[in-house]
Amino acid sequence: MPSDEVVRETIAAVATPAGRGGIGIVRISGPRAREIAQSVLGRLPAPRQAEFARFADAQGEPIDEGLALFFPAPGSYTGEDVLELQGHGGPVVMGTLLAACLDAGAQLAEPGEFTRRAFLEGRIDLAQAEAVADLIDAASREAARSALRSLSGEFSAAIEALQARMVELRALTEAQLDFPEEELDVVHRHDMAERLQALRTAVDEVLARSRQGSLLRSGVHVVLVGRPNVGKSSLLNRLAGEERAIVTPVPGTTRDALREPVQIDGVPLLLVDTAGLRNSEDEIERLGMARTQQELGHADIVIVIHEAGSHERITEPIAPQVARLDVYNKVDLRPDFRAPAAALAVSARTGQGLAELRQAIVRTAGWSATGESVFL
Repeated sequence: MPSDEVVRETIAAVATPAGRGGIGIVRISGPRAREIAQSVLGRLPAPRQAEFARFADAQGEPIDEGLALFFPAPGSYTGEDVLELQGHGGPVVMGTLLAACLDAGAQLAEPGEFTRRAFLEGRIDLAQAEAVADLIDAASREAARSALRSLSGEFSAAIEALQARMVELRALTEAQLDFPEEELDVVHRHDMAERLQALRTAVDEVLARSRQGSLLRSGVHVVLVGRPNVGKSSLLNRLAGEERAIVTPVPGTTRDALREPVQIDGVPLLLVDTAGLRNSEDEIERLGMARTQQELGHADIVIVIHEAGSHERITEPIAPQVARLDVYNKVDLRPDFRAPAAALAVSARTGQGLAELRQAIVRTAGWSATGESVFL
C-alpha cells in the first residue's frame, strides 16, 4: 500500500555513473517534477514519450540538449511524478544540469532514495528493493540472473504461496480444535499430515535456493597456503586463467598476499595467494607470513597445498569452522604418486586435476549447480 506520509520533497540526482560517457541522466521525482520541467525545458513533455528538448538554467542559458521523459504518478518507478533528462554524459554538463534542477526546487537525493520511495509507495516490496542493489552489485552473470528473478517478484511470490498454504493448514487445525465433535476421519488426518510434510519440503527448498543466492551475493574467500615453492602462485595463475602472481624457483618469492577475483560456475571467488610458511630470519618474509595468518582468519575455504611426494607439512592452525581442501601439486613429476583419501592431486604446470579442483572448491562452498532458479 502507498505510504501515508505527508507530501515529500522533490528529489534529484545524476542517475548514471560518475565520469565521462556518451549519455548521462538526471532523474527527478516528487510533486515539483512538473514545475522543474517547465523551468528547465520550458514545457512539460507528453507522458511516457521520449521528446527531444533543450535544457537551460533559470537565466535561460543553454546547458545541453537531449531527450526528456515524463512519467506521471502513480505509474512511475517511485509512484510519484518522475522526470528524466538524458543529455551528454560529461561531468560538467551533468553537474550544471543537476544544479539547474536544484535551483528550480529539488533537493539532492540520498543514495538509494528513489528505490526507498518506490518501496514506501508500494511499487515494490522489500525483497525487490534489496534485489535492486544486488543486481547493481552482481559479480557474475549467475548472480545478476538471480537478482533479476527476485526483482521480478519471483521470491516474493514463492513466500506468499508458502504463507497461503500455512494459513490454510492453520485454519483446518483450528477448526478441529474448536469443533472436536466434528471428528476427522482417518483419510482426512492422513491428508493433513501429507500436506504438512509437503509444505515443510517446500520451505526447505526455498531455504536451499536462498542459501545458494547468498553464495552469489557474498562470494567465497579462498586462501591458498603451504610451504615455500609448493606451487601456490602457479596454482593461482592457473585458476585465474592468467599470469597474476610472479613465479620463480626461489623460495619466499611471494612476500605479500595477492588477491584475484575469479568465477567458477558463476560463483564469485576471491583467491588469495600467500607467503610460504616456514621458519625464516628474513624480516620481510616474516611480515608476509604474519599476513598469511591474518588471511586465514578471514577465509571461507583454505586450500592447503603440499608437494607430491614431500613429507613436509604446515603446522599453522586452521579454525575448525573453516572448510579445508588438501591439494598435492607437481604430480607430473611423480607419476606414481597417489594422493590420500579426500585429497586432490594436481599439476599447476600441465593442468592435470584442475577441473576436479574447481568443482571441489564450489562444492565445498556449498554451491549446487542443479539448474534450478536461485534467489538472491
